[in-house]
Amino acid sequence: MASVPSLASTLQQQLADALTAALPDAGTADPLLRRSDRADFQANGILALAKKLKGNPRELAGQVTAALPAGELIKDIEVSGPGFLNITLTDKAIVETLAARAADTEGRLGVPVDAAAGTTVIDYAQPNVAKEMHVGHLRSAVIGDAMVKILEFTGEEVVRRHHIGDWGTQFGMLIQYLIEHPGALKHEGDAADGEAAMSTLNRVYKESRVLFDSDEEFKARSRDRVVALQAGDPETLELWQGFVDESKIYFYSVFDKLDMEVRDPDIVGESGYNDMLEETCRILEETGVAVRSEGALCVFFDDVKGPDGNQVPLIVKKTNGGYGYAATDLSAIRDRVQNLKADTLLYVVDARQSLHFKMVFETARRAGWLGDGVKAVQLAFGTVLGKDGKPFKTREGETVRLEDLLDEAVERATAVVREKAEKVGLSEEEIVENGRYVGVGAVKYADLSTSAVRDYKFDLDQMVSLNGDTSVYLQYAYARIRSILRKAGDAVPAAHPELALAPAERALGLHLDQFGEVLSEVASGYEPHKLAAYLYQLASHLTTFYDQCQVLSPDNAPEVVENRLFLVELTARTLHQGMALLGIRTPERL
Repeated sequence: MASVPSLASTLQQQLADALTAALPDAGTADPLLRRSDRADFQANGILALAKKLKGNPRELAGQVTAALPAGELIKDIEVSGPGFLNITLTDKAIVETLAARAADTEGRLGVPVDAAAGTTVIDYAQPNVAKEMHVGHLRSAVIGDAMVKILEFTGEEVVRRHHIGDWGTQFGMLIQYLIEHPGALKHEGDAADGEAAMSTLNRVYKESRVLFDSDEEFKARSRDRVVALQAGDPETLELWQGFVDESKIYFYSVFDKLDMEVRDPDIVGESGYNDMLEETCRILEETGVAVRSEGALCVFFDDVKGPDGNQVPLIVKKTNGGYGYAATDLSAIRDRVQNLKADTLLYVVDARQSLHFKMVFETARRAGWLGDGVKAVQLAFGTVLGKDGKPFKTREGETVRLEDLLDEAVERATAVVREKAEKVGLSEEEIVENGRYVGVGAVKYADLSTSAVRDYKFDLDQMVSLNGDTSVYLQYAYARIRSILRKAGDAVPAAHPELALAPAERALGLHLDQFGEVLSEVASGYEPHKLAAYLYQLASHLTTFYDQCQVLSPDNAPEVVENRLFLVELTARTLHQGMALLGIRTPERL
């Protein structure tokens, strides 16, 4: 089905046409349309035009008003102040536009697909092999997953990339220990048990580290093993692969708890670019982008200096011949642009790495790997803080394990769901399932409702609250609508454009119509918190609607019941779709 233009875009076009007709000397002009508290919309563009044309803004506003077509869109238009236009739409236009959205057989609510969309490679959820995932991994995974869903919905072709830490000197130590202690990676129980896999990896890491720190001969053998790994020795690579495979079992168990899909082909870690590293360095040196400095291959920048005033370089190849992170990141850019044909490279990475990526992107531009038609963006995110405003730690001062955090969230949420379960008639199975959806949704929403670059406080008590800006509030709003629809009996949702709308119905309808525009803004700016804000406002409009407009009242005429059922059903569909794009489930009953 064709997309449905929003009321704002239709009005914008009519105003632009009227400006051109009434004021031909103004050329193409923007009406500067926005939502308003005084009417449905306000157009402020005439004030700037009046200065340009040296005319009286109120008189010009009158000419534009007279040039607007008589139709079924505008109910009232008032010239206010120095030429502002306060515009109220007809109830009929609101309901008919919403009816067209509801009739979208593709389930997109009339939201258009961007015909000019390209290919985005998004780098997110980057855990490290043989190491536990902790709270610091939460934001990259949650924000990245939401952006994948949002970009795909708006028409972008998205290539997922999980750039896991699967290479480096620590693997020499781990592999050498495994050679000298065969079978150390085997664990009891289910081979696909993620917790058991992590427990085994932790044990091997700790035991090998103790040996490495205490035995100089083992340390020397471990360093030799690093050389063998980098040289592609078959036995060494096979043992390295064992660590990677065992770690993936663990990763998948954590991502499953996060209700996130991570696919094996999408995991291309640091090792995936090994074969490109030398060529990347050669090209940078031959083109003069990188130069030798004290034996290392470096890229310098005029605006990047240390406290001593000297330039701080991006080190591509170390003095000892080893490759820095920059060599891997630059090789990944080459692969993603040249082989995956990406138009956009999106990195969901901690804000503390901003300088590194600024230098990497600039180096890639100098080398010609990031041309005019390709942009590289870091979607930088802040830190998860505890209630004390400091980086989130356990009472013992340790980094919080991601699995423990999610388990506690689900436990708290299940208790909240259980309190309401008897009233709703939920089975034990539904309580457990909904507890998981509410708990994981609470964690995700708390993250996504905050602007990514800002730090936020992790407060589970607030996250699972039924009040305030929480996912539970939105999930209950959805479940309440589903309950009303089940109680409707023979009454069915149906749009009635001939009816006059109450103020709360108008406000809800106008907000519903903004869904597509909000998604477009979120996708172009990589700002999922704006979708979370829209959904919270939608649920708030719904609450006001419930307070002021009874849906199933016997005092209502049948067509009023049908129209209100239509409004709440479309609200439910919008909530469901919006929450799904954030990676959050909406249970039918809560």
